[in-house]
Amino acid sequence: MKAIPMNQLELKAAVEAALKGDWHTAHNIAQEYSDGTANWIHAVLHKIEGDAWNSRYWYARGTGHLYEDFTNSTLELQAILESLESNVKD
Repeated sequence: MKAIPMNQLELKAAVEAALKGDWHTAHNIAQEYSDGTANWIHAVLHKIEGDAWNSRYWYARGTGHLYEDFTNSTLELQAILESLESNVKD
């Protein structure tokens, strides 16, 4: 198993916080990073917040996803978590 990059641990913590309803903690972590996964988390958080414009802005920053790809934010956060976990296993 390869070493887990620090940002993946932090981003996983952000997703877990979001899944528990702790939007502010999740947002504070996500905004510390600028990679595609962090931007995806950031986009979902603004979708949860109801700020579609801001959410779409973050999706457009290289997430590989669109605002419309998921209608359920919980399922989207779970998809992000699975993506983070699969990156660690590779």
